[in-house]
Amino acid sequence: MPNYVEVEPRILEWAVERSGLLADDFRQPVGDWIAGNMQPTYRKLEDFAKKARVPFAYLFLTEPPEETLPVPDYRTRDDEGVRRPSPDLIETIFEMEDRQVWMREYLLENGVEKLPFVGQFTVQDDVPDIVQSIRRYLKWDTDWTRGLSGSEDALRRLRGLIEEAGILIFINGVVGNDPTRSLAPDEFQGFVLIDDFAPLVFVNGADVKAAQLFTVAHEIAHVWLGQGAIFDEDNLFDPTDELEIKCNKIAAELLVPAERFTSLWRDQPLEDAFGSLSREFNVSPIVIGRRALELGLVNQRVFFRFYNDYMERLPAKKKSSGGNFYLNQNTRLGGRFGRAVVTAVREGRLSYTDAYSLTRMRGKTFDRYSKNLLQGGSE
Repeated sequence: MPNYVEVEPRILEWAVERSGLLADDFRQPVGDWIAGNMQPTYRKLEDFAKKARVPFAYLFLTEPPEETLPVPDYRTRDDEGVRRPSPDLIETIFEMEDRQVWMREYLLENGVEKLPFVGQFTVQDDVPDIVQSIRRYLKWDTDWTRGLSGSEDALRRLRGLIEEAGILIFINGVVGNDPTRSLAPDEFQGFVLIDDFAPLVFVNGADVKAAQLFTVAHEIAHVWLGQGAIFDEDNLFDPTDELEIKCNKIAAELLVPAERFTSLWRDQPLEDAFGSLSREFNVSPIVIGRRALELGLVNQRVFFRFYNDYMERLPAKKKSSGGNFYLNQNTRLGGRFGRAVVTAVREGRLSYTDAYSLTRMRGKTFDRYSKNLLQGGSE
């Protein structure tokens, strides 16, 4: 005899809305469950929870839970206010928080001191002073892209500088290692979790490389200001919060220094400037256009004409083939975090079970990753 389960209809409605799907998108007769015409079996309710990407235990609550993120959310769409985070974003943020908590404890056990630059400045401080401090601690020179082959190479170098300074950085385009759960760049491009010992930057790897560079610079600015946030495209084009405006200015100066940019701009025909300077600074042409607008080198009419034309010509992003799984982990986990986990396991300070949970790798997969990492495997 089927094992039917009584579930509060409001919980099912909440789970469907949270998933971003419609009741008809589920194989089960969810609409009938919500209407009270029938009850689900235990097995069908489990299947529903998996597709809705909601913790199974939540379905037995009497009221929808209040899900709060451990990071301020400034993402908006027009006048709709802050958008509801997707299950993919929620899971990713809490996974990063777990990693940060473990890394903080690991560093404290090793007697590591607080990082002096976390929260060193406030939004009232001058952009040049903040930029100078970031460049000093990260060894981030104004001509750091010279000799690099493109945005991917620039992103790799910048990631290295960030990790050497003691900041965790994770770049991933999917939830964990699940290729079926891509992270949507139009929902978020990155976020930062602040901590004095283990500040953490997460970048949506599904976004284009040049855009990822701006996301990294923006989130680094948050570290120096000591305030976390979720970053999306609206934060770049129409920020309303003082903190986001400040972080954009810092990021722009880090990636596209005003003095050098202005000098190069004057030597370029307008029709070529956006593309050629994009290649020069290894950032998106949109960042170049925005920088030119900020510096008064073009007016809004010229900028939006370029922007609309660029967006119309932008080719659809090709689906990634996935690449080498083990090399991908160097980006998804970051060298600093990955080495800490592997070292802790080998020293007997971290169980394999906990390591599997932190890395989302198990058994021989984790062993091979560890071996590759210690042998200096890289992208």
